Amino acid sequence: MDLPAARPELTVLLATPRGFCAGVDRAIQIVERAIEKYGAPVYVRHEIVHNRHVVDRLKAMGAVFVEELEECPADRPVVFSAHGVPKSVPAEAKARQMLYLDATCPLVSKVHVEAQRHYDAGREIVLIGHAGHPEVVGTMGQLPDGVVSLIETVDDVATFAPKDPMNVAFVTQTTLSVDDTTEIVEALKARFPGISAPHKEDICYATTNRQEAVKAIAGESDVLLVLGSANSSNSVRLAEVGRRSGAAAYLIDDASKLDFAWLEGARVVGVTAGASAPEVLVQGLIDRLAEVFSVEVQEVEAARETVSFKLPRVLAS
Repeated sequence: MDLPAARPELTVLLATPRGFCAGVDRAIQIVERAIEKYGAPVYVRHEIVHNRHVVDRLKAMGAVFVEELEECPADRPVVFSAHGVPKSVPAEAKARQMLYLDATCPLVSKVHVEAQRHYDAGREIVLIGHAGHPEVVGTMGQLPDGVVSLIETVDDVATFAPKDPMNVAFVTQTTLSVDDTTEIVEALKARFPGISAPHKEDICYATTNRQEAVKAIAGESDVLLVLGSANSSNSVRLAEVGRRSGAAAYLIDDASKLDFAWLEGARVVGVTAGASAPEVLVQGLIDRLAEVFSVEVQEVEAARETVSFKLPRVLAS
């Protein structure tokens, strides 16, 4: 009788930190607590975070996801997503006497405050970010139309024409590539030496830490697998960082999307998860790999996170 062939060995380098950040964790808890407190349905304007698995689980609990406030009945609670909303949205909710809960990440709110401060000081404002992303829409919507100029690339810097080049400020989306943003900021500072910068880096600690963790494993990995949804900015950035660091990187929703052809000849695979991807997806991917390979998991810690954010007072009790 033939003995079964031994499974090939595979080392999995597990990036740490990975997965949920404090802002995502808080936003999900706000929806869960709201359903507990007020009963279903609880409406959520836009996906609470950009992850299909999270959204589907909350739908099953009684959350109803909509794109605009006008789709929500006035007599049910509504939650604003972690990405933030234009000022017009809570103003409309107040006008309709709705009960609303703001799950905007506090680090996004910090950018909103900065933009308002620059506007109040009379500066022209540049927002470094991706057009159409809900966080960008929310940040630009803190101020009157036309006040904030969006810059997506270094090339955009060359065509930006402020009224007063000596009176410019910039803020950034929180989920950008650290390296790409550094290039854009350097180009802005070269053109406008007196440009006002954020007091503290706008790209959030979790985005930065997860990108650094990818850099710590990608150079040692034949293939990098990033768990996250395609509309998740920070997850897309992780795959980009992995490719720049020399790994063949793939962004997948979950283990079912893994193509074993990607791993042909691979001895070392890096695994990480975007800030909106739950840890259960990571374990599911490792279990899937273990069906084919003899897997040894090595955790690689690039940073330790201790940040947590308080829930709104109405839900804290």
